[in-house]
Amino acid sequence: MHALTGFSLVSLLSFGYLSWDWAKPSLVADWPGEAGEPRSAAPPQPPHIIFILTDDQGYHDVGYHGSDIETPTLDRLAAKGVKLENYYIQPICTPSRSQLLTGRYQIHTGLQHSIIRPQQPNCLPLDQVTLPQKLQKAGYSTHMVGKWHLGFYRKECLPTRRGFDTFLGSLTGNVDYYTYDNCDGPGVCGFDLHEGENVAWGLSGQYSTMLYAQRASHILASHSPQRPLFLYVAFQAVHTPLQSPREYLYRYRTMGNVARRKYAAMVTCMDEAVRNITWALKRYGFYNNSVIIFSSDNGGQTFSGGSNWPLRGRKGTYWEGGVRGLGFVHSPLLKRKQRTRSNENKDTGTSTTDREARGASNDVWPAITKEILHNIDPLYNHAQHGSLEGGFGIWNTAVQAAIRVGEWKLLTGDPGYGDWIPPQTLATFPGSWWNLERMASVRQAVWLFNISADPYEREDLAGQRPDVVRTLLARLAEYNRTAIPVRYPEEEEEEGRARSFSRGRRKKKCKICKLRSFFRKLNTRLMSQRI
Repeated sequence: MHALTGFSLVSLLSFGYLSWDWAKPSLVADWPGEAGEPRSAAPPQPPHIIFILTDDQGYHDVGYHGSDIETPTLDRLAAKGVKLENYYIQPICTPSRSQLLTGRYQIHTGLQHSIIRPQQPNCLPLDQVTLPQKLQKAGYSTHMVGKWHLGFYRKECLPTRRGFDTFLGSLTGNVDYYTYDNCDGPGVCGFDLHEGENVAWGLSGQYSTMLYAQRASHILASHSPQRPLFLYVAFQAVHTPLQSPREYLYRYRTMGNVARRKYAAMVTCMDEAVRNITWALKRYGFYNNSVIIFSSDNGGQTFSGGSNWPLRGRKGTYWEGGVRGLGFVHSPLLKRKQRTRSNENKDTGTSTTDREARGASNDVWPAITKEILHNIDPLYNHAQHGSLEGGFGIWNTAVQAAIRVGEWKLLTGDPGYGDWIPPQTLATFPGSWWNLERMASVRQAVWLFNISADPYEREDLAGQRPDVVRTLLARLAEYNRTAIPVRYPEEEEEEGRARSFSRGRRKKKCKICKLRSFFRKLNTRLMSQRI
């Protein structure tokens, strides 16, 4: 195992914005031919790129992180590849996917606030060049299977208009795993499984994880290994609703917590789907010239069976549990495998801004960065105790923002719930024992952590190192000067009617709805012990 540090989701984009010269001799095995055979003067064929993205899989929810969930395929691929153990993603779906496909921070695409909802007239900006579009120009065949969640209000927003030759999957954030029904409020429901630009009515009834793995295998079976392939598999798993084939549930029948039991079954089913895709790569002649990249899209949702232990926080927060992801790179082309690298200060690289300026091209390994902007969200609820004065006149600390530079991580505003949540193995979760690890309410809007020494974010050093706080606040201000306005239009109403209530009233009603929904779901999970 070779653990890379300071790695972000954007860094992986260099695998796509590439010419073949990313494959340096020190990192890639000799190719092609047997040992001692003279090398051909012709340039080697570009590698096939297989990017597998899971949804809401927690940092703790993989076997090689000591989980109680069985993931033998992921464990084996990671052990024989490059584990990304200091790897960052976004805390929610849309921003992670937008960064993956554009290689740009969301402050530069306008998607820095929340997600794209089904009724919003919004999508990944059409002026942004995407990864599959770049790869198409480089001669790649591009295919997407799974969850899009980057908007669809215009045909120009659809995957097949953004660089993918083919598409099978859902366009919204979550659907039923069998029926593909999706609701975005009372009376706002629909069927969301699409093939190309058409509704795939005939595929309803098949469990999405298995359906997507089968489609990936079919693409490999019908494609020539002589033409470079980009296959993007964005599993719906393991996002809610918690649904799994019965045979996988049986393996975890002794697990007391119902949500965790269902979630574990979904993770194991997804692991077997990855095994089937890997098997297809080998059977149809792709594997030896393939690069397989595995990534989660955000932290696990702890109320839905996920676990980020021992990291702090959960999905939707800027604590490590929300933004530190699962990831690895597996490829027969890699020469340096199965090594451990513990000194992160030896890693060098460039910032994402630098990579954007030069087109995010060439070598993936120098793209490992020591500076990562997690986000700046000016629309998120401002922290009550933040102010410009509290930010030394440099930055308004009421604004939600997070950045990591080297070993230091700074958070301002409201980062989200900052609990340390142990794995949900008990049937009574969340019981009173959980309160032992809950973050007490504090009158605070600035946090500073040495992530290298304190990856669990237990010792706030903001008061002890104001010099570091000032430096990182200045970096936030510099990034913010390059940000574009937030793209977050109001949701379209039926027949285009204007809203009849005030903005303030709408917010209040929305909060009440969210609270009702939260307690209704929580009560269901606590009271029901039946599968």
